[in-house]
Amino acid sequence: MLRTIVFFGTYIPFTGLCIILAVAASIVSGADLAHRIATLWGKVALLLGGVVIDVKGRENIPPDRPAIFMANHQSNFDIPILYAGLPLQFRWLAKKELFDVPGFGYAMKRAGYIPVDRADRMKAIASMKDAAERIRQGSSVIIFPEGTRSPDGNLLPFKKGGFMLALESQAPIVPVAISGSRDLMPKHQLRIRGGTVNIRIFPPLETADRTAADRDRMMGDVQAAIASAVEVRKGADDR
Repeated sequence: MLRTIVFFGTYIPFTGLCIILAVAASIVSGADLAHRIATLWGKVALLLGGVVIDVKGRENIPPDRPAIFMANHQSNFDIPILYAGLPLQFRWLAKKELFDVPGFGYAMKRAGYIPVDRADRMKAIASMKDAAERIRQGSSVIIFPEGTRSPDGNLLPFKKGGFMLALESQAPIVPVAISGSRDLMPKHQLRIRGGTVNIRIFPPLETADRTAADRDRMMGDVQAAIASAVEVRKGADDR
């Protein structure tokens, strides 16, 4: 309980400071500097939460071209975990509602992150086209293909949008497995427990010359890779 009190007592004002700094940085130097401030925010969140990450497979990150990183989603900590674990510039593809949060949403826009309106199919398609164009211009993106956090750590069915984005942009997909983050802060709980989280980055799955007919096979390949490294552990809320 003490960790939770210290975390939120420090994390909330620090987040406000980072929002201000990220917006200012984006005005002065653009989205890349804003993203670096967000990365600092993520690393501080892990430090406050007593979270240690163990990353394997960083050599699988394409060094000279953008990619679409697809990760499973178990906890709110997955966002700072990916900031700390992926040493590159990237842009989030995230639900539109997050961009409506005062201050926070504006900072996300200034950092070049891309909103997706799930309630409006035409707007969602437009968002994917915007994301594909940014990828072609050199920006990597991160997607949670499950679309929401898993309540028990097991993989949820994947949404199709991210795979259509990969086909549209012809960018490789890099599967990323996060194991252990659910135990830090299970869904619908505020209590924070420290611990170690394992991240495994898999070799890129090439999409060049693939078509919509290959989409389901690609989804299966990414799911199988992530599932092979995700350890579903019994959380404190289940004990």
